[in-house]
Amino acid sequence: MFSFLLVATLSVFMYMTLFWLVAQWKQDLSIVDIAWGGGFVVITTSLLFLQDEYTFRQLLITTLVTLWGVRLMNYLYRRNRGAGEDYRYTAMRKRWLAKGKSVALTSYIRVYLLQGVVMLLIAYPLVAVHAWDDGSSFGILDGIGLLLWIIGFLFEVIGDYQLEKFKEKKHNKGKVMMSGLWKYTRHPNYFGEATLWWGIYLIVCSVPYGWTTFFAPAILHFSLLKVSGVPPLEKKAMKKPAYRAYSKRTNRFIPWFPKQETKGDSSNSLHQ
Repeated sequence: MFSFLLVATLSVFMYMTLFWLVAQWKQDLSIVDIAWGGGFVVITTSLLFLQDEYTFRQLLITTLVTLWGVRLMNYLYRRNRGAGEDYRYTAMRKRWLAKGKSVALTSYIRVYLLQGVVMLLIAYPLVAVHAWDDGSSFGILDGIGLLLWIIGFLFEVIGDYQLEKFKEKKHNKGKVMMSGLWKYTRHPNYFGEATLWWGIYLIVCSVPYGWTTFFAPAILHFSLLKVSGVPPLEKKAMKKPAYRAYSKRTNRFIPWFPKQETKGDSSNSLHQ
């Protein structure tokens, strides 16, 4: 296990350092968001190269993570291209400058390396499947996990696609995206991401001691729901009356049928 952890750690360190150098060159700290998905691809492919022989489960996990990570990187790159630095990172930059801190050094430690540490924690099931898988046959847990991953992946992909197409139409400017998957949850993309990682966890549960990796999807789920995913978007969006109306009838995270619309809830505003 130690050698796999070491390779994963070194891979993340070099990967995040490279993106930090690019961020300094472009003067855009927010490219760390684009790096997120690709980091897991780097981890799992690096671990795969350590193997002399691959098990089906190791290849499956590597394939699933690569599909998710590459798709997410591509989506975020296209969405953020030409948009400049995200307002959240610009605010961080201003706070650090006001305190006389080095933006380069502070961002390296508090943004890039910190996200690298979180990435390693969430990627622990990937380390476990490469370190512990004994090549056992594909079982019920694997099947349930794969099904859960597919459901989560579809929620994330379709949710992102629907929002992207909604924003492309000029007449939708200033309106809430509340059709498609967005009718049933205010954050189908985040729900999908959490769900697919729980699916990966269930697959890894078929590996000896794989159940001990429970903390990894739990950390991701908590982060999306309570820290860096939903909260900042909700805080900004809730300033608009139309979004507050939308939030009263649509679940925050877990998809469900919307509550009956009340009078005055039909006004629209930009979702995110």
